[in-house]
Amino acid sequence: MPLIVQKYGGSSVATIDKIKSIAQKVCKLHATGVDVVLVVSAMGKTTDGLIELAYSIAARPAAREMDMLCATGELVSASLMAVALQDIGCPAIAFSGVQAGMNTTAEHMRARIDKIDVRRLNAEIKEGKVVVVAGFQGIDQKGDITTLGRGGSDTSAVAIAIALKADECRIFTDVDGIYTADPHIVEEAVCLKEINYPEMLEMATYGAKVMHARAVELGGIYNMPILVANSHKDVPGTLIHKGANMESRNKATGITSTINIAKVTVVGVPDRPGVSAKLFGVLAAKGISVDTIVQNSGLDGTTDLSFTVARNEAEEALEIIRDVAKELGAKDIYVDKSLGEVSLIGSGMQNTPGYASTMFNALAERNININLITTSEIRITCIIDETAVKEAVKVLHKAFELENK
Repeated sequence: MPLIVQKYGGSSVATIDKIKSIAQKVCKLHATGVDVVLVVSAMGKTTDGLIELAYSIAARPAAREMDMLCATGELVSASLMAVALQDIGCPAIAFSGVQAGMNTTAEHMRARIDKIDVRRLNAEIKEGKVVVVAGFQGIDQKGDITTLGRGGSDTSAVAIAIALKADECRIFTDVDGIYTADPHIVEEAVCLKEINYPEMLEMATYGAKVMHARAVELGGIYNMPILVANSHKDVPGTLIHKGANMESRNKATGITSTINIAKVTVVGVPDRPGVSAKLFGVLAAKGISVDTIVQNSGLDGTTDLSFTVARNEAEEALEIIRDVAKELGAKDIYVDKSLGEVSLIGSGMQNTPGYASTMFNALAERNININLITTSEIRITCIIDETAVKEAVKVLHKAFELENK
């Protein structure tokens, strides 16, 4: 029998009516002879509410206890979904991440999956049951509850699909699939029929919120097809897979954006070996992820070093590097929290000239200043003022004729 893993996000299971509606669809699919495993997120904004509760008690609640607290949201969804399935005559059983065999590292609130023991999952599937798994959570070697970070239910679903050798993983959400740009910004944005793993990974990393980047990365490594579709509409969705066409007429695939950017600049650092290693080493040790890095060397033997971080980590980054920068002899440190970024993504851009110049000219024509630039083989990202991000997305979508995808 074919085996399908389906994941439903928080907005898809936000109400009892929505849970009942999903149960009806799953029951019909199961009745056709398809084995189904469901992975569910917490209902609606439940996780946000749990986090607010913790912070109403303590300024800095312990990460271990936060994991125990936040994991309860998915347990509620899984239990209710199993009850809804059973109520309409569909055999079902709900599992926590622990019961599903999800073993993780001991990094609370950002754990990584070590392995999945699927013996119990397989046993229940063989008995003809729909298995409903609480996403986002697991257990470390000490027996403590862990969570995979926000958006971690996507990662749970893809990992379970891989471990079970499923035929496909389906991610259901409240949008029709992966768009050429955020449809809330660009009315002409087109829902893609397919996209390859590298493109989707770049889009997820640089602003597309439909899929979690770690889930896409896992899918690409193990070649697990991932369908992203609307949980309450009968639409084809977008298939993320290895064989998406990379030689289409329009070689750009999409535009992504985010405004959660801050730039930190260390001014007047002595230009000598080991300076960058020391600065970024202390940031890495504290778990601060750095994205764009630009170094400008002067004639006086010093250099200005700029890098970007998530805006909510800017102050922490400043505190971490202040003493190191002083020790290295830096003249000053500045931070700009008013930035965003816009990215052009497409596998077809490889070895094809003209994309960068078209992008820069389109922004220049609208008087949008570029602060920093970072690239990969299939991506060009411009750091710009956050107030210009929406206009930049519209301008670039039109410049590359993505409405014709």
